[in-house]
Amino acid sequence: MLVIREGQASPSRLNHTLVALIPKKPSPTAIIEFRPISLCNVVYKLVTKVISNKLKIWLPSIISPNQSAFTAGRLIIDNILIAYEIFHAMHKDSRVGGAMALKLDMTKAYDRVE
Repeated sequence: MLVIREGQASPSRLNHTLVALIPKKPSPTAIIEFRPISLCNVVYKLVTKVISNKLKIWLPSIISPNQSAFTAGRLIIDNILIAYEIFHAMHKDSRVGGAMALKLDMTKAYDRVE
């Protein structure tokens, strides 16, 4: 049985994780064409699940109401609707002079490993 007491360092085997690369397409040629999958220790997963469940109580007061992605009860589509309303207002309002909007194409954050 694994027992971790306060003030003790965690056993090294608890932090072992295997990273497997899953190809996104049939014949990948570059590292960006793979999706990394972390295979964590079961005890590690249980400990992090307990900690995350304890943190759920305080998350609404910590996370900004403007963040909509990856937060329970909030939808990322809300950002698209807000952007549409801003563009519509920029187009219709003659007082907005010299306004500029940028559309950036960014790679998904969870597809990157550094």
